[in-house]
Amino acid sequence: MIIDTIKIENVVREIFENIGTHLDEKVYCRLKAAKGASERESFALKVLTENAEIARDTNSPVCQDTGLAVVFLEIGQDVALSGKYVEDAVNDGVRQAYENFRKSSVHPLSRKNSGDNTPAIIHTRVVKGDKVKVSCMMKGFGSENMSRLFMLTPADGVEGVVEKVVETVKDAGSCPCPPVILGVGVGGTMEKAAIMSKHALLNDLDKENPDEYLSSLEKEMLEKINALGIGAEGFRGDVTALRVFIETENTHIAGLPVAVTVQCHCSRHGERIIEG
Repeated sequence: MIIDTIKIENVVREIFENIGTHLDEKVYCRLKAAKGASERESFALKVLTENAEIARDTNSPVCQDTGLAVVFLEIGQDVALSGKYVEDAVNDGVRQAYENFRKSSVHPLSRKNSGDNTPAIIHTRVVKGDKVKVSCMMKGFGSENMSRLFMLTPADGVEGVVEKVVETVKDAGSCPCPPVILGVGVGGTMEKAAIMSKHALLNDLDKENPDEYLSSLEKEMLEKINALGIGAEGFRGDVTALRVFIETENTHIAGLPVAVTVQCHCSRHGERIIEG
């Protein structure tokens, strides 16, 4: 199957243009239905939904921090890519989409702005099949700065994993604009855990983890997080998080890597499948 990378470029542009201005409908419905535990928390939830409505109706950014562009590519092994280099195609799509969004990509040391929000953070996997799956995420840094990586020991066990996930949210407080969504990567190596935690945030908000044990663990973490009392936007209450998603990978007998990626309530992501 031959796929011209111009299709990837166009899809990347379309996804980012949409997710930057349209809050995920399921997130919106959760926020709309949430009942604040206090008058202040209820007010915060009302403001968040009104903000989403204004952004949608005026085609304006749902948040001023339009983040770094994160792109996951799953390329079928039976696909032959033609045209420009695939990473150039992705970056050209990002560049076009961010013409009307804030540009936040800078050199880490000189702090010089690239001027077009490139390069994107690109994760590529070769998978079975003859299609290309493109998943895009706008990652703001109010939440990214609150994300954490822990190199636990096997003796810390499941209890240690739960403790660190809850601790991450507690330490973050109102900084990541709660209610948050958490991606948790457990196992693998340091970098694998981090990538899994980011990839987990691409899940549909209503999707149940197919692994019953992990599903129950996600619910346990969510319950303990909401019991912290941080509340929407830090105004105290029980709507501190909307979901926890866990991904796992086998790890070394001597290790237990745990990565927690914190995502703000905007949870801006989208995906498309490209066929020849």
